[in-house]
Amino acid sequence: MKLAILGFGEAGQAIAQGLQGESAGPDLACFDIKTLDPAQAKAIAAAADKMNVANSPNLEEALNGAEFVFSTVTAGSAMDVAKAVARVRPDLQAYFDMNSVAPSTKAQEARVLEGVGIAYIDTAIMAPIYPKLHKTPTLLAGTTAQRQAEVLTAWGMDVRVVGQDVGRASSIKMLRSVMIKGLEALTAEMGLAAEKAGVTDEVIASLNASFPGTDWEERTAYNLERMTTHGIRRAEEMEEVVKTLEDLGINPELTSGTVRRQRRFGQGSLNLNETNPSLPDYARKIFAEFDEI
Repeated sequence: MKLAILGFGEAGQAIAQGLQGESAGPDLACFDIKTLDPAQAKAIAAAADKMNVANSPNLEEALNGAEFVFSTVTAGSAMDVAKAVARVRPDLQAYFDMNSVAPSTKAQEARVLEGVGIAYIDTAIMAPIYPKLHKTPTLLAGTTAQRQAEVLTAWGMDVRVVGQDVGRASSIKMLRSVMIKGLEALTAEMGLAAEKAGVTDEVIASLNASFPGTDWEERTAYNLERMTTHGIRRAEEMEEVVKTLEDLGINPELTSGTVRRQRRFGQGSLNLNETNPSLPDYARKIFAEFDEI
């Protein structure tokens, strides 16, 4: 069996790394649009070579001979990639859309792919991709999800079918993100303000007392790092969450703020990826980067 991974960023590479350790895993190929940029192509090629993944120069080569596709592109590219795959490989067996997009977006993609005979699987990765790699808990939905789940299970993946309706897995993922990504934005706002006011120790101590078992300084510093590292991608995802809420008739007042906060942090040039995160240290770097938070 051959699997083409479209989008070879953090998620695509982690899944490939895990699958290569499975004796019953598929042959792997990848294509990432960044390959077309000479400044980024070398890093993609090096990652693919390290994992023994066939790095394709274009979509057509990646899909050649493949029975399955994992789409792990950005939210804004998900529909374009689905349309391209439908055009290039209408005989594909199954398309697993792992992108963080609204249920209505996935329903539109499903109509495109199923219209040419490709099984479409609404796929939602429900936890950080590291450290579990391909074994990260994943939800599936779609008319053939149960049958396709057997393939992924044989590859060692941790999947659970949540229904036949495309969009059900995405709904669970999107609505969970209201809290997960929103909490990142809230802790950033709280932590930075506490540093400005000079009351961080007292605020953190109060939170730790109110929510035993959570180190709020560590959690806040971690969230700041995640936002500066992945804020652009998170903002795209949260725009899809806004769409999900609006489709449900829910006013996305707080989530719209999360979009703005995530994007602002992601657009900066900061790199807070350090071994021992410190809230005061991170705050100082952020204040130096932004005139206005």
